[in-house]
Amino acid sequence: MTTTSRRPPARRNPTVPPEIIRPFTLREFKDRLQRVQAVMAERDYEALVVADPANLYYLTGYNAWSFYTPQVLVVPVQGVPHLFARAMDAQGAHYTAALGPHHIHGYPEQLVHRPDAHPMEWVTKEAIGVGVLPSGPGVRIAAELDSHFFSARGYLALRDGLGGAEIVDSQELVNWVRLVKSPAEQECLQYAGQIAEHVMLTALGAIEPGRRQCDIVADIQHAQTAGLDRLGGDYPAIVPMLPTGATAGTPHLTWSDRVMRYGEAATIELAGVHQRYHAPLARTVSLGKPPQYLADCASAVSEGWLALAEELRPGRTSHDVHSAFTRAIAKHGLTKESRIGYSIGIGYPPDWGERTVSLREGSETVLQAGMAFHVILGMWMGGWGYETSEPVLITEQGVHRLTSVPGGLTIKT
Repeated sequence: MTTTSRRPPARRNPTVPPEIIRPFTLREFKDRLQRVQAVMAERDYEALVVADPANLYYLTGYNAWSFYTPQVLVVPVQGVPHLFARAMDAQGAHYTAALGPHHIHGYPEQLVHRPDAHPMEWVTKEAIGVGVLPSGPGVRIAAELDSHFFSARGYLALRDGLGGAEIVDSQELVNWVRLVKSPAEQECLQYAGQIAEHVMLTALGAIEPGRRQCDIVADIQHAQTAGLDRLGGDYPAIVPMLPTGATAGTPHLTWSDRVMRYGEAATIELAGVHQRYHAPLARTVSLGKPPQYLADCASAVSEGWLALAEELRPGRTSHDVHSAFTRAIAKHGLTKESRIGYSIGIGYPPDWGERTVSLREGSETVLQAGMAFHVILGMWMGGWGYETSEPVLITEQGVHRLTSVPGGLTIKT
């Protein structure tokens, strides 16, 4: 006998399910929205088109691997935002987003990956229809024009559907609002730091001569996902990086199936993640006695860290932090042209940085309690390199490290 079952009919506008997966309270989301809308009003924006998944998450809690297709949150200068996504993904928003069922809209499947049509055409028309997106001459609309997730075709579709309204670059408006973390966000970062510490200790234990790089990274990724007891991990915005030997002089390389060799060094950069909040962390490992130039570099950078840490406090500037490090390593004949850190918080591929404050020369951003940074001190030389980093939180008392992994060069004999 063959039995069959009938699927229940799909609901176009389902009620909010009983088990809602939200990382923060509705009060927290309301506060965030009000701060964004206050900046919009100051800039005379009538609406804001948000495409960065980190900003969608920040404002609504929506969390899914759906950002490979167009999805936006349209924020009016007053009132409740509306989320527009692929129809199958809009269903998931009912479980995660702090939005009512009538503020979530799914565009038809036939609009996905077509050369002759774009989802933003539908989104623009629908957003105008529900009254969340004004149109016509004299209207000023901001959009995340430098987001990885807002394509040129998407921009053209939005522009052509707005009836002559002006579109301006939001200049990372939401990202800058995210810069100072709430107590709930700081707690997430603390948890991410605990996971990062566990993951780095796993990585340091996994690196041995004779092991393939891919097997070491498999151990790292397992630790990232499993997290700790009662504190689960999450996928990072950037995969683990493992430049080794001569390639350690170049950042952002990943891994291969090459076997680790005694006598070489490797730099490890990874992150612990909790509720999409990232705590990146880097260390350098020498398999065997390090060459003197590597040991000297590590010592100089450690001195530089101590110097800059004194400047990581409210009232100081990004420039002050960079200058302290630069002066310290200059005593040892070293220089560093690239920035030494950047703000962190929520992260989605391809980046865990917030794309706002950089710790570098000339940056006059004043540090405030509640800001978080990845202080990354990478010295990438010809044929070798040294990298160490710390995820930190700025408090009223000064800098707070989110991990307690020992600094300096790790030597495995």
